[in-house]
Amino acid sequence: MKVPMLDLNAQYKPVMDDIRAEMEKVFATHAYKLGPQVKEFEEDIQKFCDVKHAVGCASGTDAIILALLALDIGEGDEVITTPFTFFATAGTIHRVGAKPIFVDVRSDTYNIDPDKIEAAITPNTKAIIAVHLFGQPAEMDKIMAIAKKHNLKVIEDNAQGIGAKFDGKVAATIADIGTLSFFPTKNLGAMGDAGMCLTNNDELAERLFQLRIHGENPQYYHKWVGLNSRLDTIQAAVLLVKLRSLPSWSEARRRNADYYYEHLKDVHQITLPVIHEKAESIFNQFTIKAEKRDELLTFLRSKDIGCAIYYPLSLHLQECFSYLHHKKGDFPITEQLTEEVISIPVFSEITKEQQDYVISAIKEFYN
Repeated sequence: MKVPMLDLNAQYKPVMDDIRAEMEKVFATHAYKLGPQVKEFEEDIQKFCDVKHAVGCASGTDAIILALLALDIGEGDEVITTPFTFFATAGTIHRVGAKPIFVDVRSDTYNIDPDKIEAAITPNTKAIIAVHLFGQPAEMDKIMAIAKKHNLKVIEDNAQGIGAKFDGKVAATIADIGTLSFFPTKNLGAMGDAGMCLTNNDELAERLFQLRIHGENPQYYHKWVGLNSRLDTIQAAVLLVKLRSLPSWSEARRRNADYYYEHLKDVHQITLPVIHEKAESIFNQFTIKAEKRDELLTFLRSKDIGCAIYYPLSLHLQECFSYLHHKKGDFPITEQLTEEVISIPVFSEITKEQQDYVISAIKEFYN
């Protein structure tokens, strides 16, 4: 049996006719940049996430850059974030001229540890980027309280968690600005790159709308230096259709996660994901901690089971951030996770037979 990490064929099959029909509307009007489907998708996301403003852009990475620019973060500023995340979280901070300041994560949820944030705050700290890793929101109540106390801005990097909730609030709508990624492998994925910023602040929304088009308003008049980062109408057409299925896809992922929890709970060589009591995860990944992780990875792949390591090297040890002068041991929990975590298939369309095959393979390896 073959079990892929993600099966886009299975995902697209039931919605492909509707996607083609929506694309035909784009081809009929040739409105390839900021066409009507972009606005329609933005409005649908506003309803889905219960947020006042949604600003489409070219990628999840651009969304974070736009958020930083809208909050006037740049040269000389420091932004606190996690070292256990995809590169873009810290790369965007560097890109706007600011300095990433890393804070270690919790060993159970893999998200930034709020109890360690205040020790990292300096007179140059301007913001916190909270990452909702693998579909589980960070502890936004504590993070927002710290930000309010120290007069800091907060960005939610919700690339992996669209539709997740913390304390009943939709992720990416709690902070000053939230960002989304619609990379093809995300729970709501485009047929290419696409992203979005969410905010309840009218002034920030106006800035974001201008910054995504070179900072212009009106045309050819520029208050800021922005980006060329529009959401393509074709991608908006795809996402418009797929958004209708997202609630059922997210529910399927949660069911699949529950199945793993039930059938892997007695495998003592692994630690299953811990979901915070206030959080509702959408399981972009099902990431376990495993003894002999690298050997398990090789074994599963030999069985044609898709699996991956997110992430094999912490950001503070990446060569491009050597100027921060970090060394091994600075963030011990993150470093331990990079040696232990492995993600197994949890996509919406996975069958029980496929899950049973994954479960039996893991048990076979440890027995």
